[in-house]
Amino acid sequence: MADILKNNSGQLVKFLANIQKNNSCKIVKFVAKTFFLYLSFNLTNSIMLQKITIAAFIIAFVSCQKKETVEKDKIKLADWLIGNWENKSPDGILTENWEKLNDSTFNASSYFIKGKDTLHFETIVLAQKGETLTYFATVKGQNEEKAAAFPSTAESDKQLVFENAKHDYPQKITYTKGANNTLTAEISGKLNGKPSSEKFVMTKK
Repeated sequence: MADILKNNSGQLVKFLANIQKNNSCKIVKFVAKTFFLYLSFNLTNSIMLQKITIAAFIIAFVSCQKKETVEKDKIKLADWLIGNWENKSPDGILTENWEKLNDSTFNASSYFIKGKDTLHFETIVLAQKGETLTYFATVKGQNEEKAAAFPSTAESDKQLVFENAKHDYPQKITYTKGANNTLTAEISGKLNGKPSSEKFVMTKK
């Protein structure tokens, strides 16, 4: 930044143009574009204006960094999902295996096995999209195997709620953290016009 202030306005214009092209933050790009356009037509601006430009850019950059941190922190509330979970019943074994891909994306495989038969197989992606966690579920043999999106409506370090009122069933998916390495997965909504829900208490393996 100090080097920029020592140079003329033309070099500052080039710097701002580069920021517009290479920075993904909308706030930073807006500030850079505003001052870029102004300085492009006022290349004889004073050092004071250059200082104001740089100060505005720094404030915008810091603001953007804080926003991105908040967004990434949101998915951290779901860290307790990571691991291998299992529910055993006379009907079969339900398993969900969650892993962290990166700071903004988790994925999982969910399957229900009875004897030697896999009766249900589903892939799940939990992704940070803007300021919202979105749960993408793809069920083998359903919906042409296209992912159904369930944006989060509530999230904490103890419970995650995802809803999609337009989905046939379920319309709501809830994960609740329990004691002794357990969680409860619940699907609910209307099925054939009637309220319906299913709960599965799963233990971490």
